Amino acid sequence: MARILYFAYLVDKLGRAQEDLTLPEDAREVRGLLAHLRRRGGAWEKALTDDKVQVLVNKKFSTPQTPITDTDVVAIVSNSPD
Repeated sequence: MARILYFAYLVDKLGRAQEDLTLPEDAREVRGLLAHLRRRGGAWEKALTDDKVQVLVNKKFSTPQTPITDTDVVAIVSNSPD
């Protein structure tokens, strides 16, 4: 399972600082992971838009196309208090 870490305003908005997630096939890159998490609705949909977060995979800044595996650590950092 991939370890997903949430930072800054996301901890309060999403109610958690981390989770372990088995990645579905459509979430094997950063873009897909964010889309998968947004489908949870509510605060997830609002807080995880591409313009509001930066994503690091194994401590390296990523692009939407950066691949993710079940052994990766993904950090999602809010760059907006909205």
